[in-house]
Amino acid sequence: MPADKLIYMANQIARFFESMPHEQAVKGVAAHINDFWEPRMRRQLFQVLDTGGLGLRPVVIDAAKDIRRPADAA
Repeated sequence: MPADKLIYMANQIARFFESMPHEQAVKGVAAHINDFWEPRMRRQLFQVLDTGGLGLRPVVIDAAKDIRRPADAA
């Protein structure tokens, strides 16, 4: 999947949760990505995050600490 599409999808999730208090939004974004994104998508998300997270909304970047990193993305 192109990185810009993945960034768009992550930001859509973030926009949904941003009406909540920040920590609740962070937990919601992480839970959604953990529950519905396959390892390949999470791996690609971490590639974006590990190179600075350009284009990602702050709540996605903050949620990274709670998103399960696929084993071979370390």
